[in-house]
Amino acid sequence: MATHLVIISDREPLAWVLRTQRMAFPAGRATSGLPAEGDQALLYTTRGCYRNPPRDRGRVMGLAVVTSPVHTLPEPVVFGERRFTSGCALHVEGLAPVREGVVLADLVPQLEVFPDERSWSVRMRRASLPLPAADAELLTRELRPFLGPRSERLADYTGDRVA
Repeated sequence: MATHLVIISDREPLAWVLRTQRMAFPAGRATSGLPAEGDQALLYTTRGCYRNPPRDRGRVMGLAVVTSPVHTLPEPVVFGERRFTSGCALHVEGLAPVREGVVLADLVPQLEVFPDERSWSVRMRRASLPLPAADAELLTRELRPFLGPRSERLADYTGDRVA
């Protein structure tokens, strides 16, 4: 089992991922480096995800397991101008409260996946970043205290309210 940091940069796709328990990947991306069925996915929201980068920080905020292989979607998923043509199913095991979780920048000096602390954000310009085992263990351990059930936290992420 591998672990991937799944990078989500906008609240609309984030809500879709959490609501549908699916992940979609942009057109033109090779499938190498993407998660496989059975892999763990650490969900990461960028500073700009909630459209207020000066206030928000990039955070690992969710834990999921990939439950299907990445495959070409019959119909692309579209958010704004971006088309996502491949995807996979997820089982979201837990979510941190909105705008909480593990601040990734604080741990960069300890993470093998970022050999150069000064340019670590360059490696984040992708949909999925495979993590070395030690990094996966550290991030998962730091995330666990924040996690609560998806069923209890989903509405805070999606805006869906049950009347």
